[in-house]
Amino acid sequence: MRTAATHDTGDAPAGQVADSSRPGGPSGDRTTAPRRQARRSSGGPARSTLILAIICISYFMVVLDNSIVFTGLPQIRSDMGFSETGLSWITNAYVLVFGGLLLLGARAGDLFGHRKVFLYSLVVFSLASLLVGAAQSAWWLIAARALQGVGAAVLAPSALSLLTRSFAEGKARNRAMAAYSAVAGLGAAFGLVVGGLVADLISWRAGFFLNVPIGIVMMVLAVRFLPETARRRGRFDIAGALLATVGSTALVWGIVNAADHGWTAPATLLPLASGAVMLVVFVGVERRAAQPIVPLRLFASRERSGAYVTRMLYMGAMMGFFFTAQFVQSVYGWTPLQAGLAFLPMTLVNFVFAVRVPRLLERFGRPRVLAAGVALTTLGMAWLSRLDLHTPYLTGVALPMVIIGAGQGLALAPMTSSGVDGVAPEDAGAGSGLVNTVHQIGSALALSILTAVAATVSTGHAAADIAARSATALTGSAILLALAVAAVLTLIVPARASRK
Repeated sequence: MRTAATHDTGDAPAGQVADSSRPGGPSGDRTTAPRRQARRSSGGPARSTLILAIICISYFMVVLDNSIVFTGLPQIRSDMGFSETGLSWITNAYVLVFGGLLLLGARAGDLFGHRKVFLYSLVVFSLASLLVGAAQSAWWLIAARALQGVGAAVLAPSALSLLTRSFAEGKARNRAMAAYSAVAGLGAAFGLVVGGLVADLISWRAGFFLNVPIGIVMMVLAVRFLPETARRRGRFDIAGALLATVGSTALVWGIVNAADHGWTAPATLLPLASGAVMLVVFVGVERRAAQPIVPLRLFASRERSGAYVTRMLYMGAMMGFFFTAQFVQSVYGWTPLQAGLAFLPMTLVNFVFAVRVPRLLERFGRPRVLAAGVALTTLGMAWLSRLDLHTPYLTGVALPMVIIGAGQGLALAPMTSSGVDGVAPEDAGAGSGLVNTVHQIGSALALSILTAVAATVSTGHAAADIAARSATALTGSAILLALAVAAVLTLIVPARASRK
């Protein structure tokens, strides 16, 4: 029987994760695992729908909180007294911890049971959301965002593993994965709208307070309906996880300091050098580890390596919306609600194209769809980067976002599939985790670089500064996307062609 992993429709992650997550691991009883999964799914359509809803809503909170703060940034800056560069740490504190601990979070589910760690992660994430909403100072807010990242790093891989265990291979799992992928693709874009809505009608804090009752409801439902998973023997690669997280954080810290102190200042060079050294040591640790958090053999495939590079560049470029949200409020004088609604063209078009991707993949193949999606996103971002004080919303913001939304809808599913394609069953969890890790680390590094570059622009006028810095940052995003196109064409496309 063919699994979802054998189809070139963007569903590869489901099959790959399913293989590695069967009780007993790769050497376990593979013939009875699908039957056990089928029995767990036999509670009827209503129960299956409820399980899917629990998983998707919980994951939606994680993805949403990556961008929900963007439209509330002007309020946060005035309330907390953040500097322009310091403001980026509200996002970086979350995505760095999230990305750095993702692989460790996936390992925790294997060792202790995915439902158990899923519940604990909901507790941590909900508590951290409460602390973010109640923050009274900049350090409090940043620390609470980092704690949110800890919860998210455990919740995200556990949610995916629970999904593959709760739905039998075939149509049921394919539909569940389609819903999960839609949540992943839309959450970031929708967060901009929700963030603007609650910031305007209530406060920027309201979006985080909202997570608390939702999290509690999900905990209650998870205890009642989610299946527990078998535990696997093994140990944590603590050294690898710490080196990856601290090394990435040091690099981001150095890049952020460059905006305030210059690229040659000790405050910039010391963390940059320390980060680079720690990441080199990380590679050495992973080579010798009995159970590495990142098996280096994952990089042996040209297509997978290309997918990691492409995803890091692509998701990093999306951090340009950090500046777009400030532009529409500072230059147009819009409220947070209006700023959130400004992103609706991108969100809606993203959804329309995302639901059509499976058919497009069957007709045109993964490389063409992926290349078209990344190229469209590049075109839209280059257009959006032409912002200035006199740019009209319709032709200068809305229409470019339509193109970006179409590109996102086309690119994300095949990009994910290429990132886990051909991964051995015993490496499937690490492979899926690495895809999410490069996503988050790429976002943090890119935001730091874009912030540092934008900070060099000054006109002497507040609104003009925002416009010029936004245009500069979005130009940087367009360059990152152009590099992503090059990675697709030189790594992924030739690798797929050689397999025919």
